[in-house]
Amino acid sequence: MSEARIMVETKDQVALLRLHRPHVLNALNQALVKRLADLLEELDRKDGVRAIVLTGGDKAFAAGADIQELAGMDAVDFVNRPYFADWERIRRVAKPIIAAVKGYALGGGNELAMCCDMIIAGESAKFGQPEINIGVMPGAGGTQRLTKAIGKAKAMELILTGRMLTADEALAWGLVNRVVPDGQVEEEALALAGEIAQKPPIAVRLAKQAVNRAQELTVEQGLQFEQHAFYLLFSSEDQQEGMQAFMEKRKPQFKGK
Repeated sequence: MSEARIMVETKDQVALLRLHRPHVLNALNQALVKRLADLLEELDRKDGVRAIVLTGGDKAFAAGADIQELAGMDAVDFVNRPYFADWERIRRVAKPIIAAVKGYALGGGNELAMCCDMIIAGESAKFGQPEINIGVMPGAGGTQRLTKAIGKAKAMELILTGRMLTADEALAWGLVNRVVPDGQVEEEALALAGEIAQKPPIAVRLAKQAVNRAQELTVEQGLQFEQHAFYLLFSSEDQQEGMQAFMEKRKPQFKGK
């Protein structure tokens, strides 16, 4: 389990998950990604959790995939075992996930941060897809998510050169939400998660789905998805409570029903 260690804390409807393989800068082996997917699915089902923060250590959020593990594999191994299946499980988590990044988020680490819905970066953060330097390319969504986040030309430059982005560059290019001093990264991410946790949970889930679908659908298809989700919310108790509270000029009490 030491090779798949993730520390978990929960407070005020927000869960904090901390990757903990410091001896390899949180390199992502299969056991760690599976453990992360298991925990995220568990938290997705837990009524007492409404938002999730994912972080790493001071030197690295995750410095990349575990190269020692990958070096011993061949194409047949990848065909015979669903290597990226756990990444797909992470992508399907319905509750909002905020990445709190300090230090390196490279290769699989950058791909993991981009699997999250928002990224709070410390001033020391470095983002990139350096796989080209070891004879391969991104395989856990780097070519797709990075292109959607920062555009084709910039993604092409990063992926084909393997160079890293500073936190300020990542902010300017639209990869992260904000940059704060390293000592404030978790606090800022938890505050954002706490703010979201106060909102109606069903509306948050459906809104997250709609934003994600905007990257996959035509505008017309996306509008249809949005409208159907909007209609569905009018069958929730939270919609009635939210509008009633607005008219009564009081704070709503959302129950996720």
